[in-house]
Amino acid sequence: MAATTVLFIGGTGIISSAASALAASRGMEVTLLNRGHSRREPAEGVEVLTADITDAAAVDAALAGREFDVVADMIAFTPDQVQRDIDRFEGRTGQYVFISSASAYQKPVARLPITESTPLRNPHWQYSRDKIACEDLLTAAYRDRGFPVTVLRPSHTYDKWTIPAFGGWTVIDRIRRGEEIIVHGDGTSLWTLTHSSDFAVGFAGLLGNPLAYGDTFQITSDFVYTWNEIYSILGRAAGAEPKIRYATSAAIEDAAPDRAGQLTGDMAHSVVFDNTKIRRVVPDFNPVVPLHTAAREIIEWHDAHPELQRVDPAVDALFDRLLEP
Repeated sequence: MAATTVLFIGGTGIISSAASALAASRGMEVTLLNRGHSRREPAEGVEVLTADITDAAAVDAALAGREFDVVADMIAFTPDQVQRDIDRFEGRTGQYVFISSASAYQKPVARLPITESTPLRNPHWQYSRDKIACEDLLTAAYRDRGFPVTVLRPSHTYDKWTIPAFGGWTVIDRIRRGEEIIVHGDGTSLWTLTHSSDFAVGFAGLLGNPLAYGDTFQITSDFVYTWNEIYSILGRAAGAEPKIRYATSAAIEDAAPDRAGQLTGDMAHSVVFDNTKIRRVVPDFNPVVPLHTAAREIIEWHDAHPELQRVDPAVDALFDRLLEP
């Protein structure tokens, strides 16, 4: 039986690097199509094609008319980008996987836990509204013509390259220097964190899986923390207890308009997920990486790679402004 052929558009991000590596390790023939600029190296045995997905001629030349059992676009964010994929791959793939977002669920959430049937409505964040519009477009293509879409809704997924907190490495730097950090609200809202290696198990189990065609799955862990706990765990891994001050989500976004909606449309809300559906279709999905384990790996990785310790002057200044009496 021939191996499942999978094309990842992107393929070297937080989610896609782990997913493509696991798919390859399971014997799938994995191809990545990207610009070749990622700091993450592709997994051994993975084919890499270099082209900018926005350059139609370059993509045509790179793909050379090839067809794939699965096409997974990891970098489509707007309806025009999804329509581009439909036009290119309809009739040329047995499954199209779209990465949506759990931030698309209604905010505020009416009830927990969140399931795939929780309504989609986020008036606070344009990113989420764009993802909803993408889903609407793909749902219509499936219902009208049988376009073989599978929609995935991850929540906050992270790996050793990333700091799963508002502000990134700037927060770790401030904690280590004994400076105060800003946490939204009172730090007690609930937040789900999913390690990329756990996400990859659910993702890989849906590739080429006929039970996933035309359907939607959220893939998150069962590890739920308050924000106070998240910063405390990260601080302890970095060798210092964080000094926390609080500000409203609205005040933070008012002071940082470029981040409008990131808190009020997502992080400020308690999110707990019911993963019954993905477990039913992918029985080996069982998240096993908690933050207290991953945090040590994250800090050790960054300490071993000083070039990753990027302090964002804008975030640093934002915290200082919000800390002013």
